[in-house]
Amino acid sequence: MEKTFTSANFNEEVLQADKPVLVDFYADWCGPCKMMAPVVDQLAAELDGVAYVGKLNVDENDDIAMKYSVMTIPTLMVFKNGAPAGKLIGVQPKDAVAKLVREA
Repeated sequence: MEKTFTSANFNEEVLQADKPVLVDFYADWCGPCKMMAPVVDQLAAELDGVAYVGKLNVDENDDIAMKYSVMTIPTLMVFKNGAPAGKLIGVQPKDAVAKLVREA
């Protein structure tokens, strides 16, 4: 199931996670972000047990977006052991995103 990440829970849910975490940095007004939403939803189901998958709204949590230099959305970032382990920018095919997570 897809999670919702915020400034308040990012440290616990992402940086301290016991599995890789895919974070979809997005905004509600972003057209390409809306195109990626179904892909992220599918990956959340497919990667259940392997990785955590969730979204972070950059407008509501700009401190996290700035910390990880997210300048373009959508940005899909994988975190492992408390650090970024991979990143894709823009609309991506599901296979590319799944590969990014599995390689982490």
